Amino acid sequence: MKRSVFAMPYGLWMLMFTVVPIFLIIYYAFTFGGSFTLENFRLFLEPEFLGILGLSLYLAALCTVICLLIGYPAALFLASKDFKRSHIVVVLFVIPMWMNFLLRTYAWMTLLEDTGIINRFLEWIGIGRKKLMYTESAVLMGMVYNFLPFMVFPIYSVLSKSDDRLIEAANDLGANAFVTFLRVTLPLSVPGILSGVTMVFMPAITTFVIPRLLGGGTFMMFGDLIENQFLTVGDWNFGSALSLIMMALILVSIGILNKVDPNGQAEGGGLW
Repeated sequence: MKRSVFAMPYGLWMLMFTVVPIFLIIYYAFTFGGSFTLENFRLFLEPEFLGILGLSLYLAALCTVICLLIGYPAALFLASKDFKRSHIVVVLFVIPMWMNFLLRTYAWMTLLEDTGIINRFLEWIGIGRKKLMYTESAVLMGMVYNFLPFMVFPIYSVLSKSDDRLIEAANDLGANAFVTFLRVTLPLSVPGILSGVTMVFMPAITTFVIPRLLGGGTFMMFGDLIENQFLTVGDWNFGSALSLIMMALILVSIGILNKVDPNGQAEGGGLW
């Protein structure tokens, strides 16, 4: 029996739930009333929709930077050979990911609401309540919390597999800790960083649950806009055009990654 026979169920699955939906999105994006048109893409160029895309790119980029600034030191600490309980901490990072995405986001609502834990603490120390919910900051905190593991684990995976003899050689040549990090550790971790940046930025720019719950509908991100066009407005043509634009942005991100990492080392940087 040929091996290709065993691949047939997977091929059928991909055809039904990946290839066919993509063709349908392309069809709806370039048609209106059954006729070919570019009107759906022209509509996207209106300031309102460009502003939503700009806000989404800004928050996704800011989320990625914050995750990198927090995640890199955490991954460096976990990968340290002097830290003997790294596997326990890794499990503690993973356990929240076993929870439903909505539950994790709802947990932040209990923390940030006007009578939540954070505001009660601020009242207790005499600062008073602050407006935490339904702001861009609340959405950003929710995004960082949910996507941070996707930054930590690829970097940790790369650093934990690095050759200690390179660091020993740098020390033998007189390099101090800072120079060793800058010239040895950081370059070795670049594939993990690229993988982490990609794995955080892509879901961050397409998220729609977090802005809805923590933003309270006070502003809209690109993922919310696509969902709104399909489920609320019922304009599948414009929604499909927006989906194609989003796919193009993702492909551009992957293309940039391939340019920076032509050997594809970052693709295997994660634990997922």
